[in-house]
Amino acid sequence: DHIVEVSNWNEDEILETIKSILNHYLGVLPETVVVNGMKLTPKEYLNNVVNLDLDDYVNIMSLMEVPFWERGEYDVPDNWWKNSEYYNVPLDIFIDAINSALESGYTVGIGGDNSEAGIHPHYDVAVIPSFDIPGDYITDEARQFRFSNKSTTDDHAMHMVGYSDRENGRWYLIKDSGSGAHTGEITGYYFFHEDYIRLKIMNIIVHKDAVTELLKRFDTIIYE
Repeated sequence: DHIVEVSNWNEDEILETIKSILNHYLGVLPETVVVNGMKLTPKEYLNNVVNLDLDDYVNIMSLMEVPFWERGEYDVPDNWWKNSEYYNVPLDIFIDAINSALESGYTVGIGGDNSEAGIHPHYDVAVIPSFDIPGDYITDEARQFRFSNKSTTDDHAMHMVGYSDRENGRWYLIKDSGSGAHTGEITGYYFFHEDYIRLKIMNIIVHKDAVTELLKRFDTIIYE
């Protein structure tokens, strides 16, 4: 903001200043990491150990501010590169994509609100409180209303790795790096109720092979 105010844009100088601040408070980034006795650069770790082709993954969101069945920008601060390639689908299709991916053996990256009254770290669960909205009333409009008035934010990314069907609905097993997930009995994990996913999770990243039918519909619309 200060650079903008004084109209003194010098990219090299700005980047070096930011880098020095980060190095001071967070430490210098390691040039290599050691994995199973092998010294690797971060990119070597990505390519040789993680071994994921990032081009095989797609982002899907469910918001009314972009027309459904079109690709658009997910307008949150974390989308700092202004990527506008998010596939936007109605809520029911969004949930179907999550369920079909999990049931087919895929895991799902999720992004959404992790600062809610319904998150109970000591009990390892996230639910929609009774004072908010009954599950049957969670619609596209309900999601968009909360996103627009900022009572729903995207402040955290997590990893959905499983599910369990119970009498009161489906519960999703969430692997979480945040400190709250290390408070309860199941270290590093939460169970998110299906209502919480429907209302408070705004986008997912998933392997394209898990959502082939959904992507085909976009291709059909584009080519028509």
